Amino acid sequence: MRFDLDTYREIADSLVRNKSRSLLTGFGVFWGVFMLLFLLGGGQGLRQLMSNNFAGFATNTAVIAPSQTTKPWKGMKEGRRWSLTYTDVERLKRMIPELETVTPMVSNWGQEAVNGANTVNANIKGVYADYSKVEEPLIRYGRYINEADVAQERKVCVIGKRIYTSLFPSGGDPCGTMIKVGPVYYQVIGVDFNSGNMSINGNADEAVVVPLPVAQKIYHRGNTIDLLCTCGRSGVKMSSLEDRMRHIIAREHGFDPTDRDATFFLNTEQIFAIMDNLFTGLSFLIWLVGLGTILAGIIGVSNIMMVTVKERTTEIGIRRAIGATPSNILGQIIMESISLTMAAGSFGIVFAVLLLSLLGSIVNGRPDAVPVDFQVSFWTAVVSALLLSILGVIAGLAPASRAMAIKPVDAMRDE
Repeated sequence: MRFDLDTYREIADSLVRNKSRSLLTGFGVFWGVFMLLFLLGGGQGLRQLMSNNFAGFATNTAVIAPSQTTKPWKGMKEGRRWSLTYTDVERLKRMIPELETVTPMVSNWGQEAVNGANTVNANIKGVYADYSKVEEPLIRYGRYINEADVAQERKVCVIGKRIYTSLFPSGGDPCGTMIKVGPVYYQVIGVDFNSGNMSINGNADEAVVVPLPVAQKIYHRGNTIDLLCTCGRSGVKMSSLEDRMRHIIAREHGFDPTDRDATFFLNTEQIFAIMDNLFTGLSFLIWLVGLGTILAGIIGVSNIMMVTVKERTTEIGIRRAIGATPSNILGQIIMESISLTMAAGSFGIVFAVLLLSLLGSIVNGRPDAVPVDFQVSFWTAVVSALLLSILGVIAGLAPASRAMAIKPVDAMRDE
């Protein structure tokens, strides 16, 4: 097929003559492409928003906390309370080598943090230095609790974002400042700006993190702990270790190992798997709806081209009579189909990108917002354009075949 300036002029004239039909069918393609790209970009942004809720939290974590027994065991009635101890930490480390981290936590809720005339409610979290492997802090100033702080039982703390903004409204680096939390003064050594909504024993932005031995002695916790946080080694599924951990703890504390309600067990691996499955299904639905809408628009293009070919039977016959080859007719019809789909699809791509940019600016415009990308990638747009070209060719095949079948004699007879 050979195209020259006259051929492209004929294509443009044809689209102008049938502008009402072109606009109607082009809108179908435009809407399909817009729907597909807007939903893809919106789905990506929604996924990032959801992921921000789990920011900094390890994906292979299991949290264990004591609860109330619901089954009798060796002469003891159900309904008994029990407590985790530091011995459980060493026992799990020794008996389950697949665990990379086993770290305890003690907490004290509803404490008042004071800095001069500024006060705010806070939650004390007593942890070891390796707790950062479970809930990774986003340190804005200073540093996190380290091994020396724990070993020397230093009265130091890392404060969350809300605590920082309430106690230090003028901003700046607060490290080295003394604040009073409850009955004790602590030196601020770091500020954690972790904004994730998933955290243990209270939100990270409302927490005052201190060395665990300090919290243990100040709040008279003795040998008991509130919960255990564990992380598996690379490639280890925490769900495969759950029963072993339950049995080890049940044997030590004297309750039925099959009593699953006696132990609260939070497996973040399952939470992340649910989220991944949710967005995989959402992506499939987006592609299904978007491609379905595009195909409906392409079918409309094909139908309109068929009507156009029928109305131009005499014109096509005359062209054949004066020397136009079947390839010329085929090329013109297919090029008209491609031009219509590409023009409408390009407007759909541009409009989707602009609307996603507006959506992103609205969501990211909040002062405390974590940046979220609501845009489709460059290659997604390129693939969409190539797909439109292919579908334009397919939409023009049937009308082009009909145009090639027109004989000059029959066209003259109809005229």
